[in-house]
Amino acid sequence: MPTVLVTGATAGIGAATVRAFAAAGWHVIATGRRKDRLESLTTIISENRVHPLAFDVRDEAALDEALASLPEPFRDLDLLVNNAGLALGTEPAQDAALSNWQTMIDTNITALVSVTHKLLPQLIARKGGIINLSSVAASYPYAGGNVYGATKAFVRQFSLNLRSDLLGTGVRVTSIEPGMVETEFTLVRTGSQEASDKLYGGVNPMTAEDIAKTILWVAEQPAHLNINTLELMPVNQAFAGFAVHRKG
Repeated sequence: MPTVLVTGATAGIGAATVRAFAAAGWHVIATGRRKDRLESLTTIISENRVHPLAFDVRDEAALDEALASLPEPFRDLDLLVNNAGLALGTEPAQDAALSNWQTMIDTNITALVSVTHKLLPQLIARKGGIINLSSVAASYPYAGGNVYGATKAFVRQFSLNLRSDLLGTGVRVTSIEPGMVETEFTLVRTGSQEASDKLYGGVNPMTAEDIAKTILWVAEQPAHLNINTLELMPVNQAFAGFAVHRKG
């Protein structure tokens, strides 16, 4: 039975990914900051199928301790799903809080790189895989996207560069790049349920379960096949035109 580690598993895409992989017969290591949510998720599914690790992915010492505590049969890792990430603020760059920028960089980039680096030897030994959650924001800029979009562009490019470095090892790497998915994402970003409802209203956006099923599909492709990048949008989302400012 293969084993997957999912970061950011307490809500949204992460929690849905834990459920999807557990239902498909995988052992799942579910990580996140909110211990109560992880324990609830574990109880709902099965303690024999899901092992919770509660820590802040930005805390390297806590990461080391958590990984060292893994019991059998969760020690032999076949897949890493780097899902932990967030967006903070919608202001233009000149009005944005530097602390929000730093938190996004620390979570979306630094923590992802740290987790990946620590698990690479094991993933190489087992010819496993890495699935990184990027975003359409990696490719398409928008007002207020400033550092969030830049962090997701890093994730996309990091994934492609990993593919180059890992050539010949048997390790597969994929960048998943969703558009509008209705989760806690906008609520966390804005602190407003009203803003979240307004953004997704009438759109029929993708769900966390849609993305989780896609991640599972990528993971269960034949070992000789690699999905490099995969961009997904709801039918009601498309590409915007160029923004033009006209002098009055």
